[in-house]
Amino acid sequence: MRGTIIKRSNDSYRIKVSLGKDSETGKYISHYETVKGNKKDAETRLNEIINQYDKGLFVKPGKVTLSDYLDRWLQDYARPNLAPRTREGYEMMIRQHLIKHLGNLPLTALRPEHLQKYYSERLLSGLSAQTVRHHHTLIHKALQTALEWGLVSRNVADSVKPPKVQTKDMQIWNVDEIDNFLQAAKDTPYYALFHLALFSGMRRSELLALRWQDVDLILAEISVNRSLHQLKDNTYIFRSPKTAKGRRTIALTPSSSLILQDHYLKCKDLSAKLDIAFNDDTLVFCHIENGKPLRPDTITRAWALTAIKAKLKPIRLHDARHSHASLMLKQGIHPKIVQERLGHSSIAITLDTYSHVTPGLQQAAAKRFDEAFTKGYNDIPVLQNIH
Repeated sequence: MRGTIIKRSNDSYRIKVSLGKDSETGKYISHYETVKGNKKDAETRLNEIINQYDKGLFVKPGKVTLSDYLDRWLQDYARPNLAPRTREGYEMMIRQHLIKHLGNLPLTALRPEHLQKYYSERLLSGLSAQTVRHHHTLIHKALQTALEWGLVSRNVADSVKPPKVQTKDMQIWNVDEIDNFLQAAKDTPYYALFHLALFSGMRRSELLALRWQDVDLILAEISVNRSLHQLKDNTYIFRSPKTAKGRRTIALTPSSSLILQDHYLKCKDLSAKLDIAFNDDTLVFCHIENGKPLRPDTITRAWALTAIKAKLKPIRLHDARHSHASLMLKQGIHPKIVQERLGHSSIAITLDTYSHVTPGLQQAAAKRFDEAFTKGYNDIPVLQNIH
């Protein structure tokens, strides 16, 4: 028997678990714990500890600090389960913030008030509400894993409210502004890329991961099935879409088809002159002399400089996606089609994101509905000014 249970009172039991020999001293070590409840509760806890110990997951309560646990979480959970970019971001938050301000606390001693105070202090230090919410997401995820591993009895982050983020007005361009921008972009190496961003609603990461095998110039459509990300060590990785809806087919506009066809012929001709391989696996947007991916930050910088050249209000490259969706909705395109083009997991996300377009859509819908009854309302007088 690796454990024993001793009754202490009517509602508590003392359990003892043998943990084998200490690797350094050679002495036998045991873990003692008091369980409140009946004997069945004590037996359940005893089996949990033995199970965790056999799997290498058991840590004596009160002995491990939050810093110790987060180090282990990064290694044992984040590394095999999270995307590299996500893991990098979490590691930065843990090293620069969480360990510095909360790391010395024992994991089992962490309380909601500790987290609430941490959020408040981070806001006062100058971090944005959105950034602090990212910290909350990380803490909650890490503590949820601790709960699943049996290291804590509850996820204290469930009892803490992260700061609210004020929604900023979406910055988009209208038709004339988009036209002015593309005129200014014609003299840059990124004209085809910027045009496709504005006319397809694709993300920057999706555009930079696009291969020629993903482009069908005959059927005029693009298959989105991966994204490109640059890590801190300057290596590039390709990732599959996070959701099934992210893997999608986008119909090209006639102008996009023509511009991509011209871009294809230019790339193919230049590759032949440089005696460089050009095939279906070649990236649509790359350094043509070696086929390597374009740096995401370089594209973002070129976008901003082109907007300045066109004398336009600055918007982010990601706002090309918002501009595309907003214009489609204003033109009466069904939101379901817009959702499919953007790769949103649900139509609710599309409608919530572009709620600023809804008033105009509602007015147009009301007018079109009334037109169905025009014959019956010919005698209705014209509305007079009642003021």
